[in-house]
This record gives sequence, C-alpha cells and structure tokens, in this order.
Amino acid sequence: MNKTIRNIVIVGFFTVGGGWFGIWVNNVTGNTAPPMQSLGALVWLISPALSGILLRAFGGDGWKDAGFGLNLRSGGWIWYAVAILVYPLVALLTFPLAIVTGAISAEGFAEQGFSAYITAAGLMVAASLMKNIFEEFAWRGYLTPRFAALRMRPWLGYVFTGFIWAAWHVPYYLYFLDRSVLLEHTSLSLPALIGMAFLALPFHAAAYGELRLLSNSTWPAWMMHNFANAISLTLVSSSFVTLVPGFWSAILSPGTEGVLHSLLMGLMGYGLYRYRVGRSVQPA
Repeated sequence: MNKTIRNIVIVGFFTVGGGWFGIWVNNVTGNTAPPMQSLGALVWLISPALSGILLRAFGGDGWKDAGFGLNLRSGGWIWYAVAILVYPLVALLTFPLAIVTGAISAEGFAEQGFSAYITAAGLMVAASLMKNIFEEFAWRGYLTPRFAALRMRPWLGYVFTGFIWAAWHVPYYLYFLDRSVLLEHTSLSLPALIGMAFLALPFHAAAYGELRLLSNSTWPAWMMHNFANAISLTLVSSSFVTLVPGFWSAILSPGTEGVLHSLLMGLMGYGLYRYRVGRSVQPA
C-alpha cells in the first residue's frame, strides 16, 4: 500500500475511533464530571491531531507540509484577511434571509444590542482557540496536504476530509455535548443533524482546504474556524437569535448545518480553487 494512503487510513481510524474510545475511558473510570470536562473528551479532541503528529514524526510523512509557519511575507497576510472576512460576509447573506422567512427570531439581538454580541463573540473566540488548534492541525494541518500529495482531484479529497470530520463529530453529538445545548443550536433531529454533517462538511472542507493550500499555512484556516464559532455559535448560545423549527430553519440556519451556509462555503472553496489553479498556470 502507498505510504501516504496507509497513513491517511491510520489517521482516519484514530479520528473515527477516538471519540468512542473516549466514551469507553469515561465508563471504565467512572467519570462523574460533565462529559465535555472529562478525560474522555480530551481523548476525543486530541486523537486526530496527535495521530497525524506521530505519523509525521515516525511514519515517514515528515514536517515539510505541516503548515506550522505563519507565511506572512510576500503578500501572505492577504489570506488572514480572507479568513477574517469570510464568515461576516456569509452571515450578511444568510442572516437577513433567515429573518425575512421566519427561520429565526432576532428578538434577543434587539434586546441585547450589537455591543453585547461583540462581547459574547469575543468570549467565544477565547474559548475556541485551543480546541480549534487541535481540529485544524488535524484536518488542514494533516489531511489537506496529505490528500494533495496523492495528486487526487481536490474535491475528492475534500469529500473524504468532510466525511472524516463528520464522523469525528458523531460521538460528540451523541455523548459529549449536553442534549439541551444541542437542541438550542439546531431545529434538526439528532439523526438528521448527523446526516447533515456528512452532507455539509465537505463544502466547508473545500473552503478551509483551499485557504490552507493558498496560504501554505494552517493558521489562516484556524483563524477562520475561530471566527466561524464566534459569529454563528454566539448567535444561538447567547440567545441573540432563536431557531424556529421548520423547513426554512434547516435551509437558512446560521450554523454549519445550514444548507445555504454550507453551499456558500462550497462556493467560496470553488472560487479559491479556481484562483489557485489560475495562479499556477504560467504564461508561455
């Protein structure tokens, strides 16, 4: 078997199995803490990135394409600007439609005000920084460049990455995340939410992956992930908006599971891909 394929399979195995192993750890240790504050949650969180790091160190992948460098020189800063702007733009396109169609109620936003939202979003960023390091150095720090090294079609790599990313979330949805918190963040049933993760995350993987390849760094993707959490999760978790169950809520939800939200991320990924391909073509 090709070494790169073998190592991707290993990372996929530890990614998919890490959460279930974490649940087992909590069961055998008699954990009494909230699941997200347990040893099992730590196992779930670090398994993907840790397996990639070990394979880079001992499995022959090396560190050349790990994306640790900031790469700010020679215009590299532009990709950090893109990372900052993407989610506000997506929110501006989806948020008004969600209000007009009745998919969400924004009474909480009107009551609390924009300054309260900015404060809550800042706190969300602070809470997400470390978690998203583990995530992004698994998906974009390892999987994106390793799929690129196989020279497969980029979109196929993003489908595989999205499926692995979604499978990693399954024990989170089923066990680690408090069910009341889950119900606040989506109008979908649990099976529908899991199914939507497998459909939506490949589109997000395309946007994040192309940003990773263009910047030659994992940090812009990490930054974009933090802004995604701050902008979309804060709306619901801090009661700035309330999701109204129904068809339009599933289509226009401001979260990752929103259909329009995901399609816009896929469109962004396609645009970045076209730019990357065009930039690589040298004039005769």
